Amino acid sequence: MLQTILIGSCISVQGLLVKQLENGRMRIRVGERFYEGRPANVAKAA
Repeated sequence: MLQTILIGSCISVQGLLVKQLENGRMRIRVGERFYEGRPANVAKAA
């Protein structure tokens, strides 16, 4: 499944979901590289 994650305050990466981590972060794969970050599609409470 294709996911978008935030790895910084204004850097996002989109790739294939590898693993949903216990701390709420996601690990994705782009080509041969792996990235870990927060899901970009989570709504923040006001």
